[in-house]
Amino acid sequence: MTTLQDPAAAQATSAGAAYQAAVDQVVATLQTDPQRGLSSAEAGQRLQRYGPNELESAPPIPAWRRFLAQFQDVLVILLLIATAISIGLWIYERDSALPYEGIVIFSIVLLNGVLGYVQETRAEQAVAALRAMSAAHATVIRDNERQSIAAHDVVPGDLIQIEEGDTIPADARLIQSTALQTSEASLTGESLPVSKDTQPIAGEAGLGDQHNMLFSGTAATYGRGRAVVVATGMQTEMGKIAGLLQNTESESTPLQKELDRTGRLLGVVVLIIAAVVVITILVVEGIRDFSDVVDVLILGVALAVAAVPEGLPAIVTAVLSIGVQRMAGRNVIVRKLPAVETLGSATVIASDKTGTLTANEMTVRTVVTASGRADISGTGYTPEGEIHTTDGSGDGGALRSEVRRTLRAADRANNAALQERDGRWTIQGDPTEGALIVAARKVGLTADALESRFTRIGEVPFSSERKLMSTVHQDADQEQRLLVFSKGAPDVLLPRCSHELVGDDTRPLSDARRDEIRRINEQLAGEALRTLGIAFRSLPPDALSDTVDEHIEHDLVFLGLVGMIDPPRPEVREAVSRARHAGIRPIMITGDHPKTGLAIARELGIADNDRVMIGADLARTDDTTLQTVVRETSVFARVNPEHKLRIVDALQRNNEVVAMTGDGVNDAPALKTADIGVAMGITGTDVSKE
Repeated sequence: MTTLQDPAAAQATSAGAAYQAAVDQVVATLQTDPQRGLSSAEAGQRLQRYGPNELESAPPIPAWRRFLAQFQDVLVILLLIATAISIGLWIYERDSALPYEGIVIFSIVLLNGVLGYVQETRAEQAVAALRAMSAAHATVIRDNERQSIAAHDVVPGDLIQIEEGDTIPADARLIQSTALQTSEASLTGESLPVSKDTQPIAGEAGLGDQHNMLFSGTAATYGRGRAVVVATGMQTEMGKIAGLLQNTESESTPLQKELDRTGRLLGVVVLIIAAVVVITILVVEGIRDFSDVVDVLILGVALAVAAVPEGLPAIVTAVLSIGVQRMAGRNVIVRKLPAVETLGSATVIASDKTGTLTANEMTVRTVVTASGRADISGTGYTPEGEIHTTDGSGDGGALRSEVRRTLRAADRANNAALQERDGRWTIQGDPTEGALIVAARKVGLTADALESRFTRIGEVPFSSERKLMSTVHQDADQEQRLLVFSKGAPDVLLPRCSHELVGDDTRPLSDARRDEIRRINEQLAGEALRTLGIAFRSLPPDALSDTVDEHIEHDLVFLGLVGMIDPPRPEVREAVSRARHAGIRPIMITGDHPKTGLAIARELGIADNDRVMIGADLARTDDTTLQTVVRETSVFARVNPEHKLRIVDALQRNNEVVAMTGDGVNDAPALKTADIGVAMGITGTDVSKE
């Protein structure tokens, strides 16, 4: 929950939450002008009061302390003692030969210490990666002027102006919005852009449901807006994650725990044996002079040194290094050697959904038209796939024709772009619009052909209130007509339609048919598909006035429903099956909607029941009860980073060895506290990898 950063803010709002307060209440609390913004003088005073809009890092541990920390294991201490004794005996006996055994032992210990130091130095980059995600600049309104300032100079009460493509510089409450959408996948796990509005929200709401809030580090993908900053620096949601990272201790791996136990046991046994030998010799042989005592003690010490397995750390390092090389051959980079053994000991795999089990690439799966339902193969943004119909029609069948015309309209009522870079296809713009473009390419509709035929001359933009977008085009094939292509929420689009496309003809859209389309839409939603309705209409060239507005969005011809989802990665289902056969239990922890999470979990074989725990319920559950819940529940939805930490901790208290996989900022604390963290290489954020 993002609270108003000003100390008086919590008293000025009933729940102390910015998203629950009305716009005028937030503005009054933060003592700012919704039109003119702060004065430069006031902004300077607030910068002094609240500090820069930056993520704090814990005081750095000196390099020498990090290096010495590598020699704290019991077994390593025993080896160092053995080294010291070996060198001490060499000095005492004034032997001409070098103490090779002591030199070898010390070299092994030093090498292992250097390796550990290098690995831990890398881990300190996590908060630095978080800081790098923050916006470099921000557009603010100060002194009634629009200014571009460094993001670290943003203060609570600042008015920030957000445009498509901007990175949000701080947590802020929206006060104006024009079709604004933001991508919050890395923070909340929500796979779709979130439409933003200015209305207050009644009651408690998770981050993913705070539609009137903007969060630091997320990006605007569509539209524009103005917002008042309510939290900066460590008070932002991103800052809270940074705090969790600083306060989260990495667990020792099972191998490290076992080596530590072995070292302690070995130390006790060696001391007992050495003491018994020394006492026995002294009793049996007797003592003639002080030199006898020294010789017996040297013998006991030598026995103790010989009993210490000086080669064990080297052997462990060598074996784990072989494992690292083998995993590198499978495109897995291991940052810490003990992780190789931990991965083999895992009993639970707790995985994020978006970007991990799925590719975070929206994909059109289904198109439903008047002639039936067609499925489109292929996943992600790669434009490879084909239409699969169930009506037995050939390439010239009515269903295929309707699907192509539906996707043609969806491609034109669109502001995204499909691009190929270094052999990888990406989307510039809204992922939902990108999915429609990819589907159009799969059925043979090329960008060049569509752009040469249909020239856009106007647009009625999407907004969260309208839930509809339309574009107007000049048709090069029929110059005496204009074409309107519309897409939007089916319940909004259907009332604006008077006809439906059937083959190459149109027929009136009856009430019974409207009800049938609504039932089909509900069925697709039950499959966790996001649905859009697609429609068009023809206009004479003189039908438009100087401006294009909503008056063109009536008497539309309904083309069809498009169902899309962020689908599972093709290889994941087999991986889940193999994990189960190996005795490893997979669970899903996601910030996405429960229905979507459960549908994906069922498809992958992760869930075999309907049990889902959402973040709001988890927050009300005590730790003891949660230990029982995690044994029976395989899907956790609408969770935040703190919830993920609690789930991992509950599993560990159940004596599970937990492997956590993820790719987003919100996964970073859980990745760190799990027995082993697995971050995605291509789609993962720098924070999750660190």
